[in-house]
Amino acid sequence: MSDYNAPVQDMQFILKNLCDMDGIRKFPAFTETTEDLIEAILTESARFTREVVAPLNQIGDQQGSTLSDGAVTTPDGFKEAYKAFVEGGWNGTPFEPEHGGMGLPWTVTTALQEMWQSSNLSWSLCPLLTIGAIESLIAHGNDGLKETFLAKLVSGEWAGTMNLTEPQAGTDLGLLKSRAEREDDHYRIKGTKIYISYGEQDFTDNIIHLVLARLPDAPPGVKGISLFLVPKFLVKDDGSIGERNDAYAIGLEHKLGIHASPTCVMSYGENSKGALGYLIGEEHDGLRCMFTMMNNARLNVGLQGVAVAERAYQHAVDYARERVQSAPLDGGDESVAIISHPDVRRMLMSMRSQTEAMRALAYYTNSALDRSRHHANLETRAYNSRRTDLLTPVVKAWCTDLGVDIASTGVQLHGGMGFVEETGAAQYYRDARIAPIYEGTNGIQAIDLLGRKLLRDGGAAMEELLEEIDALPESDDPELATIVKVQKDANRVLRQATKWMLDPINNDVNRKFAGAHAFLHLVGTVVGGWLMTRSALATTNGTITGTSSEFLNSKRITACFYANHILPRANMHLETITRGGDSVMALAEDHF
Repeated sequence: MSDYNAPVQDMQFILKNLCDMDGIRKFPAFTETTEDLIEAILTESARFTREVVAPLNQIGDQQGSTLSDGAVTTPDGFKEAYKAFVEGGWNGTPFEPEHGGMGLPWTVTTALQEMWQSSNLSWSLCPLLTIGAIESLIAHGNDGLKETFLAKLVSGEWAGTMNLTEPQAGTDLGLLKSRAEREDDHYRIKGTKIYISYGEQDFTDNIIHLVLARLPDAPPGVKGISLFLVPKFLVKDDGSIGERNDAYAIGLEHKLGIHASPTCVMSYGENSKGALGYLIGEEHDGLRCMFTMMNNARLNVGLQGVAVAERAYQHAVDYARERVQSAPLDGGDESVAIISHPDVRRMLMSMRSQTEAMRALAYYTNSALDRSRHHANLETRAYNSRRTDLLTPVVKAWCTDLGVDIASTGVQLHGGMGFVEETGAAQYYRDARIAPIYEGTNGIQAIDLLGRKLLRDGGAAMEELLEEIDALPESDDPELATIVKVQKDANRVLRQATKWMLDPINNDVNRKFAGAHAFLHLVGTVVGGWLMTRSALATTNGTITGTSSEFLNSKRITACFYANHILPRANMHLETITRGGDSVMALAEDHF
C-alpha cells in the first residue's frame, strides 16, 4: 500500500486564494493565527498522519474491531495513535482557548481533518464525532454540563458519540421509541440505538453519548424529541470518574468497509430503571440541538469524500508509475509504465481535477462558516450564513458521491490488481461507500437543498451565488479566457435549472423533486468549477510567494481539464432536471 502524503501545498493555496485566509486572520478571534503558525501546524499534522496514523489503515481494515463482554478492542496501534493525537493537542484545534482549545479557524481545522480522514478514515471517525458533540454542548448545554464535560471533550481525554437511529427509525426521527423519564435533576433513558460509531472503544476512559429520546408527555413526531447527555461512567463532583452507567454496546455491525471503526448497537437502561442522563437544551427541542451536531458532521462527512478521493488518487498515481505494460500508442516496441497511456492519464486527471474541486468547495464553505460567526459586519455575517446553509448539503452529497466514483476509478486503473485486496485500492472503494449513506443519505441532502434551501427562500441565497460567479473577471490570456467562458456558460445552465425549479407552473412536487439529485450535482459541478476557475486565475497573481512554478502550472492545467471534461456535464444535468421527472414516477408500483 502506498504511503499517504498530505497535499499541503494545495491546501495552503486554497486557504489563501479561495478562502481569504488573510482576511479571516484579521478577525479578533484569530489575530494570533499567523501565516507562519498555519504553515507549521499543517506541516506537523502532515508528518503525524504520514508517520503515525496512515500506516495503520490497512492493518485496521484487516483486523477490524471486536466486542467481548461489552468491551471493544480496536486494531493494533489504534489507541496508541489516539493517545499521541490527544497529547499533540489536535482534538481541540477549532475551539476557544477558554475551553482548552487552540482557537484556530474552522477553515484551518478543515485541512487538518482532511489529513486525518485521508490517512485513516476508520480511525478518524472517533475525533470527528467528538467535535460534533462539543459543538452541541457549547451551543445548547447549561453551565453545569459545560463545567463537568467540556474541557475533557475538547482535549480528547473523553470522546463523544451521536445516537439517533433505531431499528425502526432512520431518516424519519419522528418514529423514535427511546424513552426518557424525569427524576430529580436528571432523567432515566431506556432504548436501543443502532449504527453508533465508536459507541464503545478502548481509546478513552469515558464516552459521552448524545441520545435522542422522547418524554412521556411529548407531542407526537419530531416536535416531541429531546436530547440527553448520557455518560458511559458517571462523573463525581470533583470531576473524577464514578460508577458505570447503564449504557452498553451489545453488538457490532458487520460492514462493507470502515472495518476498524466499531459501529455499535447501544442499549440504554436494559439492566436498571434507566441510564442516567442530563437534558441538553429544552425539553422537546432535541432535534434542533442535535442539528448543531449533524450540520457539523455533514460538512466533515463531505470532507471524507475529498479525503478518500485524495488517498485513492495518490495510490493510483504510484501504481501507474510502477506498472509496466504495453508499448506507447505513438510508436516504440518497449513496454512503458501505464502512466504514459492516454486513457490512464484521463482517469488520473479526472480523479485529480474533481478532488481539487471538492477540496476547494469544502474549504470555501467552512471559510463562509468562519465569516458568518466572526465578521464584524452583521450583513456580511448573514450573507455568509446563507452561503454556508446553501452549500452544506452540496458538500455532504456531491463530495461523497464523487468520493465513491473516484475510488472506483482507482480500482479500474489498477485493472485486475485493483479487484484483489492485496494492492489496497479496494479498501478505499469499500470505505468510501458509507459516506453517501450516513449523516443523512444523499437523497435527503438533495431534498434539503431543493426544498429547505432553494424553494423556501425563493432562490435568494442561490441568486447571490449566481451573481458572484457571473462576476468572474475576464482574462487576456487565451487559455484562461476560455476557462472563464466555459464556467460562465455552465453558470447560465445552473441559472436556467434554478429558474425551472422556482417556476410556479411546475407545481407537481414529485416531478420537481425527481430532479433533486441532478440539481444538487449540477450545483456541485458548477460551484466546483467556479472555484477551479478562480484557482486558475490566481496562478497569474504576481503576489503569490513561496509557490513553485511547477505547482502553479499544474493547477492551471488541472483547471483546464475540469473545464474541458467536467463542466460540460452541466447540460446533462439540466436535461435530467427539466425533462426526466415524468419517467421517474411513470411506472406503476406493482410493475417493478
